[in-house]
Amino acid sequence: MSGQDLCYLSAGEALARFRAKTLSPVELMQAVVARAEAVNPKLNAFTYTFFERALEQAQEAEKKYTEGTARALEGLPLAIKDFHAVAGEITTLGSKIFEHNRPERTAPTVARLLDAGAIMHCRTTTPEFAHSPATHSPLWGVTRNPWNLDYTPGGSSGGAGAALAAGMTFLADGTDAGGSVRIPASASGIVGYKPPFGRNPLDRDHPLESLLHYGPMTRSVGDAALMQNVMSGAHPDDICSLREELKIPENLDGIKGWKIALSMNLGFFEVSPEVRVKTLVAAEAFRDLGCTVEDVALDWSYDIHDPYLAYWEGMAATTLAQYLPEWRERMDPYMAGIVENGTGHTAATQFQCNLVRGEMYQALAPILDAYDVLICPALAVPSVKAEHDLADPDFEINGKPTEAYLGWNMCYPFNMVSQCPVISVPNGFCPETGVPIGLQIAARSFDDLRVFRAAAAFEAARPWKDARPDL
Repeated sequence: MSGQDLCYLSAGEALARFRAKTLSPVELMQAVVARAEAVNPKLNAFTYTFFERALEQAQEAEKKYTEGTARALEGLPLAIKDFHAVAGEITTLGSKIFEHNRPERTAPTVARLLDAGAIMHCRTTTPEFAHSPATHSPLWGVTRNPWNLDYTPGGSSGGAGAALAAGMTFLADGTDAGGSVRIPASASGIVGYKPPFGRNPLDRDHPLESLLHYGPMTRSVGDAALMQNVMSGAHPDDICSLREELKIPENLDGIKGWKIALSMNLGFFEVSPEVRVKTLVAAEAFRDLGCTVEDVALDWSYDIHDPYLAYWEGMAATTLAQYLPEWRERMDPYMAGIVENGTGHTAATQFQCNLVRGEMYQALAPILDAYDVLICPALAVPSVKAEHDLADPDFEINGKPTEAYLGWNMCYPFNMVSQCPVISVPNGFCPETGVPIGLQIAARSFDDLRVFRAAAAFEAARPWKDARPDL
């Protein structure tokens, strides 16, 4: 098996080979490092690398397999977003403000992944403070999509998406406050899971932030479940973390006889023809699996845009407004504007947003009660250009003026109904650009298993594991 073939094993396959002694964690890490050194210069997916240390840790992992003491993720290469605190390691948040920041503690989900034996060999790029659906920042520059270098891999966990698609890691973590796990999953052709709020603990810096979710990013549904099982569970840093333990089983039941709701535009998005066609093809795949698929009218409108944005702006201003006087000229201009706008919001703004969130769920809940899952596009377009201007006044979809920041992001509405689990899975490629297209699968509140069953069945019907970018 070639080094590149090793890089595209699933995490589950790699673990099985470790246990059978047919593959060494050292051999796998060597292949991943070689792959990263060869292709990352084209992508700019990493901020920092720890290759030498990772190879030493892989040697220790190999010993554990010999001794029979291997942990759940022992020896698997893990990419950690440069937004998540890792004790003693520079964590920049994509910002010049935090260029030399070294946290004293590790984020709970990151600690769990490391404690399970995964090996952090790199940090992945993010736009400044994870604010953007496209990954570029004043500190780290532009990150590119491995399927087409002219396009973004999405954001804010764009480096993670690019790294997975390019075979430079096996596992990656992301944060999702408006689609930052699912956007890069869609644009990069991988799997990204937004768990229901409370399933995975937040860190101390984001208490009670129900828009925000830490979630797994992988190349397969099974690997996402493997990773999710390690990340989830109650934690003393997060009062909202659920005490109920939920483990996704390795073998999931089929979905024959299920009723699937299809919403092409969530009520208000303009959707490109390429995305529309692939979504209809996905619907046929579910019908072939023995499901009924029906169009539903989801009564959401563009009216949710301003409340979401106001909540996000207020959250940003709370932690970052203090830096504006000194750092504004060295920040991403759009991010600086988000912070500045947030300083003008009041507590009433947040409560108004919560009212809108309640209204959104009132429209969604009857659909999720009547159907097993809801499917819809992850993005209204396959992707946008790598240097995408979030303030572009000329951005259009289907010849119609569209807001360049959120107007193509069909993920953020589900952060407003944050207790609903949502996964993005690969759903083919754009024939013109070669950029992947993603499909979202959403279920009723806290029903993680239903989402994973649907995703696993779709993956089996439309396998994508052999697809690789030509780098």
